[in-house]
Amino acid sequence: MVKSADSKKEPKYYMPDPSYRVHSWMGDYTWTYNEFAKDPDKFWDNIAKKLHWFKPYDKVCEWNYPYAKWFLNGKTNITYNCLDRHVLGDRRNKVALIWKGEHFDEERVFTYRQLLREVQRFANGLKKLGVTKGDRVCIYMPVIPELIIAMLACTRIGAVHSVVFGGYGAAALNQRIVGAGAKIVITADMAIRRGKAIPLMHVIQEAIINAPTVEHLIVLRREQRTPVELHSEMELDFYDVMADSDEDCTAEVMDAEDPLFILYTSGTTGAPKGIVHTCGGYMVGAYYTTKYIFDIKEHDVYWCTADPGWITGHSYVVYGPLSVGATILLSESTPDYPDPGIWWKLVEEYGVNILYTAPTAIRMFMKLGREWPDKYNLSSLRVLGSVGEPLNPEAFEWFYHVIGRDKCPIVDTWWQTETGMHMLTTVLGEPMRPGYVGKSIPGVVADVVDKDGKSVEPGKRGFLAIRQPWPSMMRTIYNNDDRYRKYWETIPGCYQVGDLAIKGEDGYIMVIGRSDDLIIVSGHNIGTAEVESALVSHMAVAEAAVIGKPDALKGNTIKAFVTLRVGHTPSEKLKNELIYHVRITLGPIAMPSEIEFVDTLPKTRSGKIVRRILKAKEMGMDPGDVTTLDD
Repeated sequence: MVKSADSKKEPKYYMPDPSYRVHSWMGDYTWTYNEFAKDPDKFWDNIAKKLHWFKPYDKVCEWNYPYAKWFLNGKTNITYNCLDRHVLGDRRNKVALIWKGEHFDEERVFTYRQLLREVQRFANGLKKLGVTKGDRVCIYMPVIPELIIAMLACTRIGAVHSVVFGGYGAAALNQRIVGAGAKIVITADMAIRRGKAIPLMHVIQEAIINAPTVEHLIVLRREQRTPVELHSEMELDFYDVMADSDEDCTAEVMDAEDPLFILYTSGTTGAPKGIVHTCGGYMVGAYYTTKYIFDIKEHDVYWCTADPGWITGHSYVVYGPLSVGATILLSESTPDYPDPGIWWKLVEEYGVNILYTAPTAIRMFMKLGREWPDKYNLSSLRVLGSVGEPLNPEAFEWFYHVIGRDKCPIVDTWWQTETGMHMLTTVLGEPMRPGYVGKSIPGVVADVVDKDGKSVEPGKRGFLAIRQPWPSMMRTIYNNDDRYRKYWETIPGCYQVGDLAIKGEDGYIMVIGRSDDLIIVSGHNIGTAEVESALVSHMAVAEAAVIGKPDALKGNTIKAFVTLRVGHTPSEKLKNELIYHVRITLGPIAMPSEIEFVDTLPKTRSGKIVRRILKAKEMGMDPGDVTTLDD
């Protein structure tokens, strides 16, 4: 067995200031978790009652393995909880959303009252087009306020939205439009990326050619000086749809188990899955984790850098923060344009208190050094968060010391599109262990198990699994319930998440990579994340990606693709040094047979490294769909 380097030495912890625990919404983690364990229904009932229900639910949870129903017969509306609830209270003139474009003078600000007005107008426009409760609406837009307005307008009238990441190509977009059976498609004429206009109309027009359910295409024309021509009877202008619409649109009364949205997984492997989330349980999960994990206070400015086209954007850009009543920063900018200081300039400019981003971005900044963040005043930051993939110890250290200035706790989070909300983290006030995501949050029962569902010993690799239902769990895979059941039937009695993990003696869990990212070398299972983390721990390495190559003798050998930090150059000497570094870190079985130095690694625009692209290139195979890749 390849052991983590971390397991060979005494655990390293960072202790947060005690005031974080004292003043947090969560309070003492152990006490709160024990309260949940004693009575899960009471725990979730207390959370759910903080939100508005048109009709109270009769029962918190009904669990008929592997199907759950939450907040039975309760009636609610997530848009009402995100907007109306605040407007009817004392937040009507509080800033809900600040949007920054790529150019620093591009700024739009919405109070909760103003955002509600725009949502109601667009919702009424959709109703005029015949959109009713249960209809599916596909949204394909860049990171602009209208994307959020469209999402909230759909949920206000009970339409089921399916947001498609704005970087997908026509074929992938068509697959999702057809899969959802969308009645309406909402898009924009272009996106802006690194100073360039990226046309979208040719993509969307090609995508809807063979999409027979689509009745209308709504187009936001961003550049009014050179407006895109609307060609067909199907195409409507976004603001024409809103024109003359009443500013009052009563929120549709939704059952807690009514579908809220369908979100297709990114599809880096296999066919995309349409994950179905429902109105009540998802709302409660997103609200709870946003408020209690990030500890959002009334005057905080919160910035999650994720694209709303992914689940992180759904839960922690839109629905979670707005249900809490937060002030959200939304930016179309990339982290290195017009220069690598733009994010830190935004933090300084808006006094960002909570920053939630991806390890990929953190490692990119590491590669560039601390010169750029040191130019700006980052003293407003109070909480840092990480999402998307395991945060390796070296990235943790840099994030903590350079960005957090040795004072901000890091909330490293593990969760999935399927879970809808955070599942594992180190809650505020608890000791942070670099390389380990943390423990189950109160409300979740996670474990590291073998293939039979039995807990493995501390320090041994196993499968990460969830033993009990939670409110924001997906209800099914759209039109493919057999695929849903596999999540619960692969490991007896558990939701199998598809990740490998190690639990320490302290109960902290290290997520070491996807179980389908295993490389079997001479009968030994090697996790790609383990080897990558070992490589990145070398002072010369900025990022690393590892693939398996077929080998007649060993079954597979390991090849690593490596980007270097500023000040380091490729050489045979460095290759040998890195191979030896992995050997002493993980053992000889995990040593790469090959190392190739590259300038960049293929990534989705959500920041995930796409190893299949590297493998396809290496093996001379078709890389498949590459439309999600960053440019």
